[in-house]
This record gives sequence, structure tokens and C-alpha cells, in this order.
Amino acid sequence: MNKFDPEPSLQDEAARAGWLYYVGGLTQDQIAAELGVSRQRAQRLVSRAMAEGLIHVRLNHRIGACMDLERALTDRFGLVRCRVAPGLGPGGDPVAGIAASAAGELERFLRMAEPLVIALGTGRAMRGMVDAMAPMEADRHRLVSLIGNIAPDGSASFFDVVMRIADKVRAPHYPMLVPVISPTPEENAAFHALPPVRRVVELARKADVVLVGVGQMSDDAPLLKDGFVSRAELDQMQAAGAVGEVAGWVFDSAGIYLDVGTNRRTGGVRVEPGLDRPAIGIAAGTSKAPAIAAALKSRIINGLVTDDVTARTILAA
Repeated sequence: MNKFDPEPSLQDEAARAGWLYYVGGLTQDQIAAELGVSRQRAQRLVSRAMAEGLIHVRLNHRIGACMDLERALTDRFGLVRCRVAPGLGPGGDPVAGIAASAAGELERFLRMAEPLVIALGTGRAMRGMVDAMAPMEADRHRLVSLIGNIAPDGSASFFDVVMRIADKVRAPHYPMLVPVISPTPEENAAFHALPPVRRVVELARKADVVLVGVGQMSDDAPLLKDGFVSRAELDQMQAAGAVGEVAGWVFDSAGIYLDVGTNRRTGGVRVEPGLDRPAIGIAAGTSKAPAIAAALKSRIINGLVTDDVTARTILAA
């Protein structure tokens, strides 16, 4: 063996096995013969490729039941875009279930010839969307964050996605260099008075396309789990009727932003209801259904990527 034929790593073998199975259409016996391993090892390598995200599989056929749900949601809420993916069943991760569909929506905008400003929220669903994206050249577009990317301990917010997408598509990107939530309204105002921050805010406000996650404000609120709000603050906002948040901004069951709690200290740009351009929510999970429904009612979002279980829950309510 020479320097041009190195010993393959376990990840190399798994990637090759996954490629042969999902793209090449080979059986596990054929993969075993091709790689010179046992059938059991070939099976484990294919499973590893999927588990580690080395292979991404997309469903190209739009299942009829999901299309019916898309039409029902579109009719109910007057949506400009709607994609409903098949759920992964009990115990399945809703984020994984919608990641490929969400990636397809973003890629659709990135393939457009006209230069766009694309504003992005953060969160687990948005992170899943980025991980499922295919690399492409899209340097004619600009990507801008809607929400601060500084966590309470001073670190970069783990679920910020602007820089991750920019790496994949080679597009100019504009992070929002302020805390997600500042300690006081005065500190938040001081950050927003900085000229570089003002320029990013202005870019975000005139974005041609908005893509955001939708968070619930129940006891498992992402803002609480990730350390951006305290238990006492969450209790206060729940008492005021909080059911959901978009880009860190909290709203009630009618989709009206509240003037309490962290909304007085949230960094970044609020997505205003009734935008005349796409504002697409990327969210799934029955615990999020009340928040998604509220954001749809007030048209904080006018488009949605979700799964069939969440869609049915929203429509039933």
C-alpha cells in the first residue's frame, strides 16, 4: 500500500457502504462483497452512515395525505408556502423528520437568480435544516441573522445558523453581534446604538425572505432549557398569556407580542405580523402546535414547514 492508497477509516467505510446502498442500490450481500467484509459488518456500516449523518435521504414523492394537510393549512391560514413531511412515529425526532423538507425550501430560494436578502432565526429545527442542506454556490445572496448570537456566558449561541449556512453556500453573511437577551433594556439599547449593529438590523428589516423556528413557552420552553430566561421570568410571561416565541420575541395565543419579561430586553429584529414577503416557520412537534397556530393566526409567519402529526394537531384546534 502506498501513500495514495491509505488505510480507510471506519467513517470512510461507513460512507462508502451508505453510498452503495442508498445511491448505488446494492444489496447488503453485494456491499459485503464489494468491501470485502461480512454481511453483518456491511449492515452495521450502512446503519452507521445514517446514524452519523454521512448520508442524507430525501423523499421526492409528496405523499397524498401530506398534500391534503398542506392544502388544509393553506386554506385555513392563507399561507404563501406550506410543506408537510411524514412524521417519524412515536418516539421519533420531529426535527429530523422535517429537516430535509426545510432544507429544500431554503435551497429553492438560494437557487433563484435574483439576489436576495435572507433573514434567519435560530433553534434546533433551523440547525437541522442547515445540516440537511446540500452545498452549493450562492454568493449572489446575503444571509442575515434576526437574533443575537451571544449566550449569557458570552459564548456564541449553539443554535445560530447564519455562519453554518454561509459555509455551505459561500454567501456573504451578517451575524447579529448582540446578546440574545441583554440583562437590562438600557444595555440592549446601547448595543443597538452601535453603527455596525444598526446596519445589520436595517438589512434584516428589509429582508426578501424570512425563515424562523417557532418555540413553545410551556415548561419545556427552549428559552428556559438553553438558559436565556429564568424560571421566574418564564412564570411571569406564562401568567401574561405567553404561548410561543419567534426569534426570541414572545407572543400570546392570538399571536400578539407581549410587553413583559424578556421582550423588553431581546436583541435583534422582531418579525412583524403581516409581512408582504415570505416569512416561513420551520417547526414540528405537538408541544409546539399552540405556538405555531398563534403565529399563523396573526401572520407572524405566512408559510410553514412541519410534519403531519403537528399539522393535524393545529387543524384540530
